[in-house]
Amino acid sequence: MHQRTEQEIMQNWKGDSGTPLVSVCTITYNHENYINEAIDSFLMQETDFPFEVLISDDCSPDGTADVIRQYMEKFPNIINANLRDKNVGAAINGTENLQRAKGEYIALCEGDDYWTDPLKLQKQVSFLEGHEEYVITYSDIQAFDSNGNLQKNYGGATRDVEAIELQKCISISTMTTCFRNVLKEFPPEDQCSRLGDLFLWSLLGQYGKGKFLEDIKPTKYRVHEGGAFSKQTKQTKQEMWLITSGSLYAYYNRIGNKMLADYFLERNIKASISVFGLFPLLKMFLKKISKIKS
Repeated sequence: MHQRTEQEIMQNWKGDSGTPLVSVCTITYNHENYINEAIDSFLMQETDFPFEVLISDDCSPDGTADVIRQYMEKFPNIINANLRDKNVGAAINGTENLQRAKGEYIALCEGDDYWTDPLKLQKQVSFLEGHEEYVITYSDIQAFDSNGNLQKNYGGATRDVEAIELQKCISISTMTTCFRNVLKEFPPEDQCSRLGDLFLWSLLGQYGKGKFLEDIKPTKYRVHEGGAFSKQTKQTKQEMWLITSGSLYAYYNRIGNKMLADYFLERNIKASISVFGLFPLLKMFLKKISKIKS
């Protein structure tokens, strides 16, 4: 457990310590063996502004909730946890945790990953405070497993991106992000997506650009059997994207954004071919047509 006291963490905070400038949002499920590293990396942040740590555990059957309770007892003015007694799934758990955020900015990191730079939040907030045209900042990662660091590239952007690229769901390493808290409501289509972070980037793209901050030490991205995405098969990942692109098509079609609706429809068709194959997909389509005619 982090060695600094709550008072020591808060001693350099300016302004009202009861009003956080940043909300660190993390969701957990079966992270008993990892959650302490995540929380410690939040508490080691050196900032001149107040922040809160919002944790939402999705009714983990292991001892994750017990570990979180220990941190809540020691850091009651910083850590605010929602320990669910019923599993609701990652999409609802994540969205509802975001909606609890009081800060002007939100930083994300799931309970099995952790930060390594004690100035991460300070650097990201300082940039966003001085550059209104940007809505999100992010940095690099270092993937690792039980055997050590991995050289595999997991696809997060390592450059600045335009707003339209965010809207088209460019990949960003979720556990590195800090963005403006501008989304007060989430569309119903978001709850259908399987890749909620991509849906989130698309929504944020309506408010500005993305900035890659290379001077932040890489965040540690844990690859393990219980990982929500990293250990999924290629087929499962394609299926997750298929559902997500379909959700984004439905959202943009509903709000009348034809350009993005057409974009995600095309991507959904390509994903459908990847998942089902061209001829089985045509067969399914023809069957539906014949039923309509009859």
